[in-house]
Amino acid sequence: MTPIFPGSTDAAGQPATLGVMGGGQLGRMFVHAAQRLGYFTAVLEPDAQSPAGRVSHHHIQTDYHDPAGLAQLAQLCQAITTEFENVPAQALQALALTRPVAPGAAVVGIAQNRIEEKAHFAACADVSGVSCGPYAVIETLAQLQAVQADRADLLPGILKTARMGYDGKGQVRVKTAVELAAAWAELGAAACVLEKMLPLTAECSVLVARGWDGRVVSFAPQRNLHVDGILAVTHTYEGNMPPALATRARNATVSIAQHIGYVGVLCVEFFVVDDGSEHGGLVVNEMAPRPHNSGHYTLDACDVSQFDLQVHAMAGLPLPQPRQHSPAIMLNLLGDVWFDASGQLREPDWHAVLSLPGAHLHLYGKSDVRAGRKMGHLTITGPDVASVKTVARRAAGLLGLPGLDTI
Repeated sequence: MTPIFPGSTDAAGQPATLGVMGGGQLGRMFVHAAQRLGYFTAVLEPDAQSPAGRVSHHHIQTDYHDPAGLAQLAQLCQAITTEFENVPAQALQALALTRPVAPGAAVVGIAQNRIEEKAHFAACADVSGVSCGPYAVIETLAQLQAVQADRADLLPGILKTARMGYDGKGQVRVKTAVELAAAWAELGAAACVLEKMLPLTAECSVLVARGWDGRVVSFAPQRNLHVDGILAVTHTYEGNMPPALATRARNATVSIAQHIGYVGVLCVEFFVVDDGSEHGGLVVNEMAPRPHNSGHYTLDACDVSQFDLQVHAMAGLPLPQPRQHSPAIMLNLLGDVWFDASGQLREPDWHAVLSLPGAHLHLYGKSDVRAGRKMGHLTITGPDVASVKTVARRAAGLLGLPGLDTI
């Protein structure tokens, strides 16, 4: 691919413009990164008040399937990316007929379907060195009955819809064959995956960026804590994981990206399970074909952020190996923070929070506050791990955030 340099213009005098499908907070942070480099940006998003649409040069307010909107995005932009995996793969495929699209429709399609995703992990397990946990596909009544009869080893487990599940949505925990049947009915008899519940000791994720030329760079693994299926706390500093386990997770993520010829930023999530070994075993859980919530700390703790790398990869620019200059803890800010103990809406104590040393507040520009909705994040950086943990505990206490006991 011929690089698209910031500040350049095409033959018609149009400035170099990068496009993104989706207008959420990930799109907003991508737009900021692209604009800081000197690119114009365009967002295709149906919501008139979307976080990314509000800050972009162009906001194409239309449905993701709309042919006219897709044509307008392709006319404006020299390259296009996506900010969430549920953008229709068909739309990305249509855009790729005339413009570079990274990541491509095929790999986004894999991440949109847990069945295909697990098949991909299995296909590259010999190279990546990791595999997913025990699971079964349930798409039909016959498959459900077969699992009930022959796969008791998968219970207790978690039944997950193959498509459109995220942040704990589309998931039901089941202990018995009877509960499994009821959960499948509750999920509308949709295509599902039943995953065996594993003895987890930790969760982690790895972010890599791969260019059109096959070069790959990566961040060190993040250790994550989820509450009710939503990321609550991310620990990113030396010693957050045993070095051997961190290296294995990093290498596995690079292998997974290489196996499908990925272009862009990719996040792979792993479980650390108690398998009797000194540091535990590594099991691959899922992947996100985009920047990830657990990588938001890179905005403040690294010399190159995950969004910078997203811009570099799609535009064909060199991919610098990022360097983390400060230990960091990221705290996710859900809408719950805006409600007091009696359920009344009120403003969080930002004065106290912003008085803390090394506190970096990022709000996403969402006007509608709802419990469970991602409204922003707070990253704490400092000169050493001990001071970062101390300040993060104070911030979590001020805001009433979960996961305080893990910091």
